[in-house]
Amino acid sequence: MRQSKEAEDMGRLTLHIRLPLISVAVVQGKAFGGGAELTTACDFRLMTPESEIRFVHKHMGLVPGWGGAARLVRIMGSGAALQLLSRAARVDAEKALHLGFSEQTLSSSDDISRVLEEARAWLNQYTEGPASVIRAMKKVVTAGRELPLEAALRTEKDIFGTVWGGPANLQALARRPKHK
Repeated sequence: MRQSKEAEDMGRLTLHIRLPLISVAVVQGKAFGGGAELTTACDFRLMTPESEIRFVHKHMGLVPGWGGAARLVRIMGSGAALQLLSRAARVDAEKALHLGFSEQTLSSSDDISRVLEEARAWLNQYTEGPASVIRAMKKVVTAGRELPLEAALRTEKDIFGTVWGGPANLQALARRPKHK
């Protein structure tokens, strides 16, 4: 049986997308199957108190197909990923924190505008500063995670060269000539 062109394109897209800035998935409600996979494509995951995630693929006679399993292994390790996938276990906000799958449980739950406001405030601690530096930081971390060590080291050195002496570096030096 042949996949549809749309399914092939979706698979290609999910394998090659690299978000240039830091990303966060905010789970409010239930994220099952493909929704659970989508959360793994983000750098961070935040959940509301009543939310849950389940990788239900096995109940559908499937395995994740959009990169969710590979990313889950990188997020949690192979043993924990295998448990979540093979048991199709319910992961509530508390368990997600315990497993290292999510970074924080938000206090808001029902009001979407409050949930998003809280998530923005949480994310702001990682995204303050020049976008060029945040992009560079994301590139070196992605390289460190995905490339062999030697290639990651070369990438880091190359990216360092793009920010050294750049506007953000010069402004920082002018503000704080010495580190304390």
